[in-house]
Amino acid sequence: MKLLVTGAGGMLGRAVVERAISLGHDVHAATRAELDVTDPGAARRVLHEVCPEAVVHCAAYTDVDGAESHPGVAEAVNARGAGHVAAAAEEVGARIVHVSTDYVFDGSKREPWVESDPVAPLGVYGETKLAGERLVAAANPAHVIVRTAWLYGTGGRNFVDTMLALGAAREEVSVVTDQVGCPTWTGHLAGALVELAERPQETGIHHIAGGGQCSWNELALEIFERAGIDCRVLPATSEQFPRPARRPAYSVLASERREPVVLPPWGRGLAAYLATRVGVS
Repeated sequence: MKLLVTGAGGMLGRAVVERAISLGHDVHAATRAELDVTDPGAARRVLHEVCPEAVVHCAAYTDVDGAESHPGVAEAVNARGAGHVAAAAEEVGARIVHVSTDYVFDGSKREPWVESDPVAPLGVYGETKLAGERLVAAANPAHVIVRTAWLYGTGGRNFVDTMLALGAAREEVSVVTDQVGCPTWTGHLAGALVELAERPQETGIHHIAGGGQCSWNELALEIFERAGIDCRVLPATSEQFPRPARRPAYSVLASERREPVVLPPWGRGLAAYLATRVGVS
């Protein structure tokens, strides 16, 4: 299959390109330098040149706090940019797998969020990603929207790498206990995205994230345990670490689909990622 991956220079995009190539697909890896999604002309040019059968759209503005002070940039990339790519894909007969986020929910539930639950983003990032979902769906009937959560992997800033660095430098760290979600390794998610790109019959919204749930505090404890780092993890609340953007308190994702795409438990993803890092097994 000929596959176009946007945002191919980013953390998730790199993983998707690697996975798709390993499966024998003909992959065109479009970085921001080649395809600025905010430019509809660029989207049309690249899609018409490549003529893929499917697009995995990973390009996004992911700075959650930065979106609060730069809403126009976030909207241009996450909303209108997603729409540009979806529309250009439709012109050449390509389906699109679009990556979205748990931040479309407000975190008020205490049981996992499913695809049909009402959306209510708390901040600009979630609002723009939700707008992107809607523009993608309107522009291209052959669409899959994948909501995922708490991503980490090679080639981008992420919580796991931050904890490894802090744990090596400090005797203790304070990490919040009142935010709960599904840590998701890009290596596992990438395989799911490629699988959905391969399924022309699949459409609509899918919730796909690491299996199970934990708090950021529990994730930090697991990171240090698996990495053999002697660093105490102290409990904290979100109020102790005020941020420009509010985070959902509970953003665990589950699927109500009859045959959902299921990722391994989050602990297995963490172990696999740590195994890719020098000196960590």
